[in-house]
Amino acid sequence: QVQLVESGGGLVQAGGSLRLSCAASGRTASLYTMGWFRQAPGKERDFVAALRWSSGRTAYADSVKGRFTISRDNTENTAYPQMNSLLPEDTAVYYCAADRSQRSTIPDYTRAYDYWGQGTQVTVSS
Repeated sequence: QVQLVESGGGLVQAGGSLRLSCAASGRTASLYTMGWFRQAPGKERDFVAALRWSSGRTAYADSVKGRFTISRDNTENTAYPQMNSLLPEDTAVYYCAADRSQRSTIPDYTRAYDYWGQGTQVTVSS
């Protein structure tokens, strides 16, 4: 089992920045990819970004490219999405997720991920 705990959400004005974190514990050696998704009220959970744990390779949704950057600290088993130039449409609950499977491409769909955190609210005011 792997446990994921997100933190760093909050209220920010449009154009501002937030840095989220996702700390993994438990059987972290089984992690292959860590992903971030977000869900706004009444909408589906959408892919935001993901990071291959060993190589550091990343993938981003088109909506956040150039604004969001994801990094990791292997010693602390923690991933850090840095979100800049935030927009009101970035408002959502943000979830981190972990995938144990060694896939050829970084997955951008929820069913690929085995473990999920509890989510952290990000609200961007206009």
